[in-house]
Formats: sequence, structure tokens, C-alpha cells
Amino acid sequence: MNPPDNGMAVLTKDLTKVFGDFVAVDHVSFETRRGEIFGFLGPNGAGKTTTIKILCGLLTPTSGHGWVAGLDVSKDYEQIRKQIGYMSQKFSIYIDLTVRENLEFFGGVYGLNAATKARRIDWALEMTGLADKAEMMTADLPLGWKQRLALACAVLHTPPIIFLDEPTSGVDPLSRRRFWDLIQTMSQQGVTVFVTTHYMDEAAYCNRLALMSAGRIIALGTPHELKTDWMTEAVIEVECADPAQAVEVMREDPIFSEVAVFGHLLHIVAEDADAAIARSAELLDAAGIPVTRVEAVTPVLEDVFVTLTSREQNNSHGPEARSNE
Repeated sequence: MNPPDNGMAVLTKDLTKVFGDFVAVDHVSFETRRGEIFGFLGPNGAGKTTTIKILCGLLTPTSGHGWVAGLDVSKDYEQIRKQIGYMSQKFSIYIDLTVRENLEFFGGVYGLNAATKARRIDWALEMTGLADKAEMMTADLPLGWKQRLALACAVLHTPPIIFLDEPTSGVDPLSRRRFWDLIQTMSQQGVTVFVTTHYMDEAAYCNRLALMSAGRIIALGTPHELKTDWMTEAVIEVECADPAQAVEVMREDPIFSEVAVFGHLLHIVAEDADAAIARSAELLDAAGIPVTRVEAVTPVLEDVFVTLTSREQNNSHGPEARSNE
């Protein structure tokens, strides 16, 4: 099957990966535009990493089709690896080498000639702010700097597409913010950035998001579209004296689809906003929990994530689903 000539950087149709009786990726279809920051958002075990490994030519799909830079993931994996950069959850750098030696090594792996390699190393050091740390041992770098070095190694050969698999896991907030500044700069230069994350603030930086659960894409769109088009229920925000106790009081009431602590507040998801507001006040008053504020609010990505993944899990484990297992 040939890829449609639509200028997409990444394209999949019913991509599926099965390990024994376990379906890790279940008929996944999406497109990623050139220069786009495309995010995969989902809980652990949702299939994000498996999908990325297929697209990077590290796993062969069981069925379905996928193309990266116009190349077939089932048979062109050697050529695909020359067109992409890949940064895994565990940074693929060598801690017993210096920063510069890591870049020299990866430049050799990518087959860069001496002049090109020297030029690209200087560029990578400047881009990542590592120029003054070039001779440091990688083992001595803080985690955030190791992260930048891993990114520099992944893009040293100027790939048009880069795959970042939870690249900021365990990194402090300031380093994460600086890392995303680099990602946005590369996107502005025309590089397609494909990233998996479980941080809601990072997901908001993406041009579009695919929300995955149990190997399937359950929502797809811009962050704004996920909050407005896919989130069909109302979100009620409650400010009260004891959020943890309030959750216990309200969680079992069938009028609420979801009740969760949201910082020092509660976020409640329900079909009918007015009914949910009235019921919230009634239950908390009966429990003796003072309430400062109860009002409908615009959902945030965390609301969408919790609501849609919970709905998918309930649908997958309902009476009909269980009878088919």
C-alpha cells in the first residue's frame, strides 16, 4: 500500500501491534503535519511508547500501515532511521564520555563527514547552552543538562522528524520549561516534533494531541478542541474547607461522573451543571463542610484526560465487555 501524497510527516492507518494475547496498539490512525508539535497523551500502558517504536523502525507492526517521511514502517526501517531523531525515556548517551565526545560519537554513527560534524557539534552546543560544558564528563551533569545533551545527539544529523518519548520525566520544572523552548524553536524551523508526555502543562504546548487509552486513540485535536468538542460534560469547581473529606462525601452520588481533588479545590464532572451545583452544596452542607464557592468553569486538559480515560475504562470493563473476555 502506497502512502497518500498529502505532505504529512507521519501517517498511520489502523496500525496494530499484538504481543501474544495482549493488544498494545489497537487500530491507531492519525496524521502529523510537517513542522507540527504532535503530542501523545495517556496513562502508563496506553500504547504510546509502542507506537513510537513502530514509527522509529524498532518494532514491526502486526497489521495496519504506517509511513514516516513517506517511508513504509514495515519495510523501510533502515531508511527511516536516517530521517528521524529518537530520544527515549532513558537518555541514550554515554556517561563515561565528555559532552563533546558524546556528540563526536553520534556524529560518527550518523555518518557525518569531519567538516559537517564539527559544524553541527558547534551548533548543537550553542543551541542547548552546553558550549561551556563541552569538556565536562557527562556523568557530572545535572539531569536537566543530560536531557539537553540527549536532544542534541538526537538532532545532530538535522533530521526532519524527531520522536521524544517522555523526554522530561524526572526533570525539574525549570529544566522542562527550557527544554520545551528548544522544542518550539525546532518546530518553528520546520522540524516535526512527535512527543509523548503525561504532564498536562506540556500537553498544552502541542499543536495537536492524541489521547490514548488501552492502545486506542480516544480523542484527537488541538488542546482547545479537546476541551470544547470532546469534553461534552460540565465541570464544576468547588472551593471548600476540606477537599479530601468532600471527595469522600460526593464520590458515590450518581449525579457526578467524576469527583477529584484539583490542587486545593475540587473538580466535579456532571451532565447537568445546575443540578450538580445544587447537589454539591446540599451534600457538603449536610456533611458540615463549609463551602466558599461552587461554580461551573472551563475544563482544563486534566479534566479532559481524567474524564475520557475513565469513561473508556468503564466502557471496556462493563458487563458487555466482561462477557466478551
